[in-house]
Amino acid sequence: MIPPGADTVLVRHGDVGSKSAKVQSDMERVLRENLERTLDARDIDASVDVRWARIFARGDDVDAIADAATDVFGVVSASPCLVVDPTMRGIRRALANTAREHYDGGAFAVEARRAGSHDFTSQDIGRDGGEAVWEAVEDDFQPEVDLDDPDVTFFVECRNDAAYVFLEKRPGPGGLPLGTQRPLVALVSGGIDSPVAAYEVMKRGSPIVPLYLDLGQYGGPDHEARAVETVRRLATYASGRDLTVHKVPAGPAVERVVDATGAERMLVYRRLMYRIAEAVADEESAVGIVTGEALGQKSSQTAANFAAVDDATTLPIHRPLFTRDKQDIVSQARDIGTFDTATVNTGCNRIAPDYPETNADPTAVRAAVPDDLAELIEEAVADRDRVEVA
Repeated sequence: MIPPGADTVLVRHGDVGSKSAKVQSDMERVLRENLERTLDARDIDASVDVRWARIFARGDDVDAIADAATDVFGVVSASPCLVVDPTMRGIRRALANTAREHYDGGAFAVEARRAGSHDFTSQDIGRDGGEAVWEAVEDDFQPEVDLDDPDVTFFVECRNDAAYVFLEKRPGPGGLPLGTQRPLVALVSGGIDSPVAAYEVMKRGSPIVPLYLDLGQYGGPDHEARAVETVRRLATYASGRDLTVHKVPAGPAVERVVDATGAERMLVYRRLMYRIAEAVADEESAVGIVTGEALGQKSSQTAANFAAVDDATTLPIHRPLFTRDKQDIVSQARDIGTFDTATVNTGCNRIAPDYPETNADPTAVRAAVPDDLAELIEEAVADRDRVEVA
C-alpha cells in the first residue's frame, strides 16, 4: 500500500551498516550506483541520494522504484513513502490522509522512529499519530488499536529536515552491494543448483563470470539454451553489469575422460571443470570458482570425493549450497525465477558410469586423469565463445 501523494522510496541496508565509517561510505556509494543502474535498465526515472545511512529514491512511479530497489543486493527493504514537514502537525495530517485512503477495518498501530532535535518523542508520534488515524476513520467504522499484531501498521520515520510516512516494508535480498568483492567464475549448467549458487555469491558482493561447458554429444540440443536463460534471469539482479557467458567447447575433453576412465569418471570430469574455470579466471581477473555442489547430494559430491578433486586448482572453490537441503535450494530457485528454465528437459546424456566412486582415493583419481587432458583443456579454453545475455 502506498500513501497518497508519495513520491519517495526509503531504501534500507543491513550488513553495510556494520562496517567502519569509511567502508560503509564506500559501500553506500556502490549501493547507490547499483540502484541507479537498475532503475536505468528498467527505464524508471528517479533521482537517488544517500543520507543518514538511508538511500532515498525520488520519482513519480514509487511502486516501480520500490520493486526495482528490492532486486538490488545489499537492500534489506524499501518503502514508498510520503515526505512531510518534521512537525507533529505535518505528521498527523499525513497519517490522517493515509488512513482515509487505506484503512477500512481491523486493528491498527503507529510505529515511529525519531532521530534529531524535535519538541516531541517517538512515543508522542505514536500516541498523537494514533489519535489522528482514529479520528480520520471513526465516522466510517469503529477502529481498533493492537500494538502487538495489527492488521495495518502506519510507519513514521522522523528526521531533522523531514518526516517519512509509509505503510509497508518490501523485503529485499539483503547481503552486500554487488561489486564490493572481487569477481568469481561461476560454473553454470542450467540446472537448479548452479544459478542459486551464483545468486548467493552475487548477494555477498561478488560479480560473476558465467562459465558454460559445451559437453558435445553429452550436452543435448537445448542444454546451452537452458544455461544461458538462467544467466539471463540472474542478470536482472546484476545492476547493469556484464554477465556475458563464456562458452567453452569441452566436448573433445569430455569424450577423452569418458573413454579413459571407469568408476572415477565423474571425479576426473570435475577436475576438468575446475581447471577450465581456473584458466578463465586467470584471464578475467577472477579470484575463485563457484559451483552448485552440495555435500552428499550426488554420488560424486561426498566428503571423500571433494577431497580428491579440490587440488585440481590453486583457486578456492566456493560452494554456497554445501550444507543446503535440495528442497531448500528448489524453493530459492523458484523465488529468484530460475526454477522453470532449469527444469526444462534438455535430453542430455549422462556422463556418470554405472557404478561411480563414492569414497575416492585422491592418488587413484589423479592417476586416472588422461595424460593429454591438459592439452585438450588448453585448446578448449582458447576456442571459447562469448554469448551475450542482454
